[in-house]
Amino acid sequence: MTHPMVQQLRFTRSEFKRALEGLTDAEARRRFMPMNCISWNVGHLAWQEQRYFLFFAQGRTVLPRVDELFAHDGPASTPSLDEALSSWRTITQAADPWLDTLTSEKLQEHVLRDGKPTERIYGNMLQRVIYHYWYHLGENMAIRQNLGHINLPEFVGDIDGEAPYQPG
Repeated sequence: MTHPMVQQLRFTRSEFKRALEGLTDAEARRRFMPMNCISWNVGHLAWQEQRYFLFFAQGRTVLPRVDELFAHDGPASTPSLDEALSSWRTITQAADPWLDTLTSEKLQEHVLRDGKPTERIYGNMLQRVIYHYWYHLGENMAIRQNLGHINLPEFVGDIDGEAPYQPG
């Protein structure tokens, strides 16, 4: 059975994707300073999932280019939406099998670096990714409003049907 926190992550991902519907590549590349563009935000979340769920959790990197282009405090860029979404899909699909193994016990374990426990625990990393998605989802909606988009998706979607509360 999928852990309730993983279910929340998957719902959050689906809401993030829903907020991109109807967006053109040119719009996704547009920057309203000091914000990054929407396509960079997509790549940035792919970077975080790769860093946390693939590198920290499993010691692997599937798309090294994502680390170069979308890291925290990395250089600003305006990548194509297709490139960013392709990277995001590849990384989230690679992360999903590991996420499917998570238990409440595993989420309380410390992340290992060089075989030694760090201060980070997997549960905090998972929460950080979820909250990071919501941060950038809101930022992306603000960018879309600045682009003049109307009738945008409403907060929060069908959480009752897709990701209802479940005790952990």
